[in-house]
Amino acid sequence: MDCTACGQAVLEGAAVCGHCGAAVAKAAEPTPGFAAASGSAGGSGNQASGQGFASQVAANRLAERVKAILLRPRTEWPIIADEASTPQDIYLRYVAPLVAIGVIATFIGTVVVGMPVPLLGTMRLGIGTALAGAIVHFVLTFIAVFVIAMIVDALAPTFGGQKDALRALKVTAYSFTPGWIAAILTIVPMLGFLAALISLYGLYLMYLGLPVLMRVPNDKALGYTVVVVLCAIVLGIVVSALTGLVTGGYGMRM
Repeated sequence: MDCTACGQAVLEGAAVCGHCGAAVAKAAEPTPGFAAASGSAGGSGNQASGQGFASQVAANRLAERVKAILLRPRTEWPIIADEASTPQDIYLRYVAPLVAIGVIATFIGTVVVGMPVPLLGTMRLGIGTALAGAIVHFVLTFIAVFVIAMIVDALAPTFGGQKDALRALKVTAYSFTPGWIAAILTIVPMLGFLAALISLYGLYLMYLGLPVLMRVPNDKALGYTVVVVLCAIVLGIVVSALTGLVTGGYGMRM
């Protein structure tokens, strides 16, 4: 190294310059592992912060879409039709969190709140039984959405529309929104009938969405909707029956 005072070379390890006698300033050596640890901590902090921000953005986007499709369906369907998305986006970022709302609410309602039964008191499910039923219902709902989307796509030409698997999935998933949101009421099992009534709004959403996404004539949208809804009712009965096989009659407690 060179002396900072006179610029002459200084012997390694010397405390003073042999030419001018000036003290040699030694560069501070970092503590071993400190830089790596700092970088790692900073990286982890930035990563956690980034993930938190991304989660917040996703939650806000989900809330805005739910609000828009429920309150402004006529203007929202064209936006949904034109936006770039994938089946994975729809299933993971929209269907999954909304279905989870009802599943969790029903779990709490059947385990904690319970259903009043005349002469028998309040009946509740055991945690294990309710959890099994929740998992079955969650999985079967995804299957039902997939099957109904296939039906929507297959029937499009019959009603003068155009087949498009992605658009069929969009109109199916977003039309189920009222029912999935209303399912939060099942946290009080006696309010299940009210949730079912609210879910009927989804029929209107589908009626508005089919002409936009599947390009069917407006005068054929009603018939198209009726056929799809009948298929959805059948699938809904199947899902409820299979869930009931897991939860009905097993693990009930007072």
